[in-house]
Amino acid sequence: MPAFPQRRILVVDDEPLVCDAVKMMLDFDGHVVETAGSAKAALVLLEKGKFDLVITDFEMPIMKGDELAAVIKSRDPTQPVIMITAYAEMLQAAGKPLTGVDSIISKPFLLEDLREAIAKATPLAAEGRADAN
Repeated sequence: MPAFPQRRILVVDDEPLVCDAVKMMLDFDGHVVETAGSAKAALVLLEKGKFDLVITDFEMPIMKGDELAAVIKSRDPTQPVIMITAYAEMLQAAGKPLTGVDSIISKPFLLEDLREAIAKATPLAAEGRADAN
């Protein structure tokens, strides 16, 4: 198994298969992963504990991923948020700023893409973040 700094990561996606697939990839690298099937469920988990990183889908019912990211950042401006979406090119072409989103990963993606985004969003200096709770 590859040696990567362990992170506590929250994965948010309304599609259970996607949540499970991302969780499996992150588990492979030794991360501690929790999943949420909606933005509301994610916010409840974030109230209960700290995460080194939140990875969210863009297209979800009721509250989209960028809206979730904005709420998360309003509560904790230092919380890293990565968004995974099939609409990355469309969102970037629209020029609409995605408030609260630190990085975007385009679907489909490889494990290496996920690893790179995690490394950029959670530098080694932030390792103690989830330990605060």
